[in-house]
Amino acid sequence: MSTEFFHFEADFLATLRCIPMVVRYKLDTCGIKLKLAHWHQISLLERDNLVTLPCFTPGEIENYQNYLKELVFKYTGTYPSLLPTDPHPSWLDPTTLPKQLIEKVETIGAKIALEQWQDLTPLQRFVLVKLSLPSHENKNFPKAMAEFHLDPPTGSVITNE
Repeated sequence: MSTEFFHFEADFLATLRCIPMVVRYKLDTCGIKLKLAHWHQISLLERDNLVTLPCFTPGEIENYQNYLKELVFKYTGTYPSLLPTDPHPSWLDPTTLPKQLIEKVETIGAKIALEQWQDLTPLQRFVLVKLSLPSHENKNFPKAMAEFHLDPPTGSVITNE
């Protein structure tokens, strides 16, 4: 997977003042809770490293986790919190639309078909899952839907079949 940024993130990419989705994906993968305050303390070069470092194989995940733990410790004197990782996250399952995603799509009057879900990359599916959570402010959810060409498609229905 190459480094992928999204248009809805464009307002902060030059400075990386917010944690981009590609890094959030890696945080979920390696089980680290990175606070925005910690992110701001990390140098721009090191933030860029967190964007580009691979985090997919077990060895890469361990290396990423160790690198990030040491970065946070370097700047804060404490290690970041570890979170449990989901061995089967919904964004890696192209065969089932997550319930909260279906509900969120309905609230904005859009539709998504299982075939569309299957055509997305794991990172794009991650973005939709995360932006559909009730705890998220969700202003970027419709933007992500549009960016992924998931505006209400004619004749499509929300379905897992």
